Amino acid sequence: EIAQVLLVIMPDPATRQIAVENLRYLGCEVVAPEVPGDPGQAALEALGRRAYNVVLMDCMMPGMDGYEVCRKIKSNPAIAYLPVVMLTSLGSKEDKLRGLEAGAEDFLTKPFCEGELLEKVNGAIAHYRSARKQLLQRQKVRKRFESCTPRERDVMKLLADGLPNKGIAEALGISPRTVEIHRAHVMEKMAADSLPTLVRMVGMLDSGPAVKSQPTVSD
Repeated sequence: EIAQVLLVIMPDPATRQIAVENLRYLGCEVVAPEVPGDPGQAALEALGRRAYNVVLMDCMMPGMDGYEVCRKIKSNPAIAYLPVVMLTSLGSKEDKLRGLEAGAEDFLTKPFCEGELLEKVNGAIAHYRSARKQLLQRQKVRKRFESCTPRERDVMKLLADGLPNKGIAEALGISPRTVEIHRAHVMEKMAADSLPTLVRMVGMLDSGPAVKSQPTVSD
């Protein structure tokens, strides 16, 4: 099995070394660069060069802090699904709430023990796998949707809204027979074996933006 790939961004060398040594017990590939200057910017640049499964990052860093980095990750559709575990020496509810609002998956309070670190990262990896699976499914559905003509997309939306063929015909100003033809094309192009399946697919399209493909990583 290919190892999970973790990005560790921690300005403190001692804390970074402890995290790296513990994470390798998971069989992970751990990328933990020394990041003088602006570690947050370095993290964003690293995420642009290759794909990762989890980011483990300190909240308090010179330059861009961890909260801002997390917000930037979550605002980028290409990597928004990537779970971020934030490391903090501040254990207050306010700090954790701030991180959750930024989009962090979980928190780890310093000083941390090996078991707690592995538990948090394992949970983040599980989240990644689930989010990545949903992302790939949505991309597949998006590709099928884009193969449909504009009229077929109109029919699809109205089908998902629950309109019968006659209602769709009236809404679009076409004949019921033409609706039947478009409906058959929609079901074929979307590879939907039933109307409920098609409705779920349309819901997937509405659940998030089209996401750019990323380099292949372990699922």
